[in-house]
Formats: sequence, C-alpha cells, structure tokens
Amino acid sequence: MTKTDIKLVVSGFFTLITLLSCSEKTKTAAVETIDNERPNIILLMADDQGWGDTGYNGHPHLKTPNLDKMARNGVVFERFYAASAVCSPTRGSVMTGRHPLRYGICHANCGHIKSEEITLGEMVKKLGYTTGHFGKWHLGTLTRDTVEANRGGRPKFDADYAPPWDHGFDVSFVTESKVPTWNPMITPPKSSGDVRGDLEEGKPFFTSYWTGPGQIATDNLEGDDSRVIMDRAIPFIENAVKSEKPFLSIIWFHTPHLPVLAGGDDREQYANLSEDQQHYYGVISAMDKQVGRLRDKLEELGAAENTVLFYTSDNGPEGKSVSGRTQGITSGLKGRKRSLYEGGIRVPGIMEWQGKIQPDTKIEVPCFTSDYFPTIANILGVDLKKNERPYDGVDLLPIVKGKVKQRSTPLAFEFQKQAALMDNEYKIYSNDGGEHFELYNIVNDAGEETDLSKEEPEILNAMTFVWREWKTSQENSAQENDY
Repeated sequence: MTKTDIKLVVSGFFTLITLLSCSEKTKTAAVETIDNERPNIILLMADDQGWGDTGYNGHPHLKTPNLDKMARNGVVFERFYAASAVCSPTRGSVMTGRHPLRYGICHANCGHIKSEEITLGEMVKKLGYTTGHFGKWHLGTLTRDTVEANRGGRPKFDADYAPPWDHGFDVSFVTESKVPTWNPMITPPKSSGDVRGDLEEGKPFFTSYWTGPGQIATDNLEGDDSRVIMDRAIPFIENAVKSEKPFLSIIWFHTPHLPVLAGGDDREQYANLSEDQQHYYGVISAMDKQVGRLRDKLEELGAAENTVLFYTSDNGPEGKSVSGRTQGITSGLKGRKRSLYEGGIRVPGIMEWQGKIQPDTKIEVPCFTSDYFPTIANILGVDLKKNERPYDGVDLLPIVKGKVKQRSTPLAFEFQKQAALMDNEYKIYSNDGGEHFELYNIVNDAGEETDLSKEEPEILNAMTFVWREWKTSQENSAQENDY
C-alpha cells in the first residue's frame, strides 16, 4: 500500500460519515426502475451458519443444492461479513443500514429497534410495498404481558417492546429469539444443545410464534422449523403477487442455531456420519430445501425476474470448536461466533436478480449486512440524504455490476471490547477496546496468522485513526443526536 493509498483509506472515513446520496443519473435510473416494475425484495438469513457451511464453498459432506443454484444464477460475495459477531446486532444492521451500537443493540438480548430508526419495512411501505417478516425477530420483545422467550413479559424489559408490526411490517410470523429446529414449540432432548435446565423434554419450549399484538400462532407448528416458517412466507408472497403489489419479505430462519434437531428424512442422506453431524447437516439441508421451494414458487408465479433475493448468515458458527451439535466450519478462518476475527463474521453471501445482474459472478470486494439498506434504497430511488443521519453501508449495485472494483468506505466493527476495521486489502483487530490493534493483509492472509503491525506502522496508524473517528461518530449517534 502506497502513502497515497493510506490517504485514501483515511479519506474513506469521511465518505462513511457523509450522508449517502445518489448522483442525479443514478436517481433517475432508480426512479425508472420503480416506475416500471418496482422489484420485489426478499432477504433470507440463516442463524449461526459458518463461512464453510455450504456446498458451493466446498464443504466435504454438506449438501445445499438450492443455495448452489442460487449462487450459480447470481453473485457470490467471497468476502461478505455480518456487521457483528452475534445475531441481534447483525439483524439491526440489515434493518437500518447502520451499525447497531448507534442505537443500543449491543448483544443478543440487549436493546431494541428504536422508534426513531427508519427500518426497511417503513422505507418501502411509503412506496406502496406490502411487507412481511417471518421467523426470528430478535430486535426487541413481542409482548409485555406474557412471560416467554428471553425477555418477553418481564417488567425489567418493558422498554424493549419493539415488535415488527410497530416497525413497518404488515404481516408477521415471528419469535423473539431461538427455538428448536424441529418441533419448534416443544423442548427437545438436552443433547440438542442450549436447552435451559428448567425446561422439560416434550413440554412447551416457552417461546411462541407471534402474528400480532396478543396473537400467538397455534396450528401447523410441527416438524421442520424452516418449513413452518416458509409455510407462512409463501402465502404472503402469493397474495402480494395476486394483488399486484410489490413486496418486501424478510425470512430469518432459526437454522442452524442450537437446539439443533433434524427430522429422519433430512438425516438419512448423512446416515454414514455421526449422529451430531446428521442433525447439523440435516437441518441445513432442510433449510436449503425451503430456499428451493421459495425460488420455485417465484418461477411459478412469474415473479422471479422481478425479485431481488439476498442470502446470508447473522454470524459465524457456534461453539469454541467443532463438537456436539456445533458442527459448523469456517474453512480455515480464525475465530467463531462472538469473535471479530474472520471466522466470527465472514459469512455466506449471495445476491440473485434474474436479468439484472450477471449469473455466476464472484465479488472479491468486502461487503456486509449494513449494505442491504442503501442498496435497496438506491434500487427504489430513495434519497437517504433526506434522513439526515450517518449510514455505515454502501450501495452494492455498482460493485455487483463491475463498475466499482474497490470499496470506497471501510467496514467498521465493535463488539464486547473487540474492534476491527477492514478495507480492500488490510484489516486491523483489537481485543482491548481499540487501544492496541493487530494488522493483517486479509487478501493474502485470510487466516490472520501474520500480524504486520510492526512491519507496516503507517498502515496501522492510518487505519487506527479511521476506526477511532468512526467510533466518535458512533458514540454521537448513541447519544441520539442523529434524531
């Protein structure tokens, strides 16, 4: 990296905190898109699926034929990142395009989507879209008067009530947090992993699917949880297409988050492997089956060419290592869930838009979940400059279409005393709250084995400066100065 490149890294920060806006040419093109077809948008997310947990990434056993088809028919991001190392913060980044610490979502059961935030649902509803959220919510509680899940109905979490129906979604079928991947309302054996000691096998799991204020789903809740979720998402899509309304459908699977339990049919194809592997691979294959079901339905409805599909995971694989039901792999990347090393945040990333983006495309530019919001805003001709707040993501379309070969703004991370910043070539990492950073050439050293902080002090200092300036911006947001 030359001194000019270092200056560009630093100047990239100022681009980061400049409110996003489209050029006049881009605005015109985006408006033409919405006037002519207003594409449907589907955001798919797995829960704790590792970077290596797909067939197209070369897994030695796991079969994901439908994700593989989606990858071949669209764009695969070779360096796609969750905005955080755990679920709720990453989900917040998807919903807002902003780092979750800007509005207080610090961990899996910390904070909620604030009413002052502008969500994807709220943004597209203003443009005539119908909106639905299906699966795991985890951005606040769903009830104030029923004790359930991690925080629901408990007085000390009353302020965290923030259900999807209050944040721009017309239709909901959601849980506050995790459920078992098989028979999601019933407590599975302790061997499934992450089953509270006070829960009794075969009895209620005490986490419900909610469809509205005080409304709990009671039917069609048996079997594979990914199928249970898709059984609600597909009718929503069918109704939207029949009504000739563009739709936003967010489908956040629980798979393969613990407790992990697969049905017999899904385990059968892995019968030669261990019981734990059968369950883990089985639930991902079951989820993959539902991705295929969704794509087939879009074709059947004649909506495939007018639908933008995104797929990712909320963080890397669970567990300190591959053991028990935590069989997820990182394909050699350091760290796992809860770590800002690559294995904790680099995740599968696919974008598919038939006829609009080139099939079988590989993107090496680093991108992350905060990019979804500005990308969708640009597709729909929404000028984010009017929102008068900093966004951490960028529009992915110029990158996907090959018009942009280098990311103009770095990816900034912070999670539980860990900090990281990533540009096109380098990454800095800290485990002491940003006081001291390691430096890696992430292009040549994806496994983060060689710390270059002493060999490349100019690059280290430049990137450290950028992270600290971003941190100042984030803290300003956390004081609610963006509102």
